[in-house]
Amino acid sequence: MQTAETTIWHNPACGTSRTVLAMIRAAGIEPVVIEYLKTPPDAAVLARVAAAVGAAKLLRVRGTRAEALGLVGAEDGAILAAMAADPGLIERPVVIAPGGIVLARPAETVVAVLGGGVPVSG
Repeated sequence: MQTAETTIWHNPACGTSRTVLAMIRAAGIEPVVIEYLKTPPDAAVLARVAAAVGAAKLLRVRGTRAEALGLVGAEDGAILAAMAADPGLIERPVVIAPGGIVLARPAETVVAVLGGGVPVSG
């Protein structure tokens, strides 16, 4: 298996996250798997990812307190602070790879940062 500096923020309870992890492995890459709910990213990493994908897109609304907290449409700083305090507000899966950073929703978007060769179905 190829060694690459590829990381996935993974939630094993999420079907999309499991699919993306399988796609990465099918590409011959064994990623660093971070169960972000157990090991949340620090503020600097969270800010770097948000800069790449957009803080609003990185905010998980469905099944969270995001709306009740007034985070939908909020400033990036407020969104990032809330995500740092409650990693359940982070949408998943996030893939950080040599080819870039992507919020892999839909799962097929992971292909863009893995350099191709990833089976889309299967």
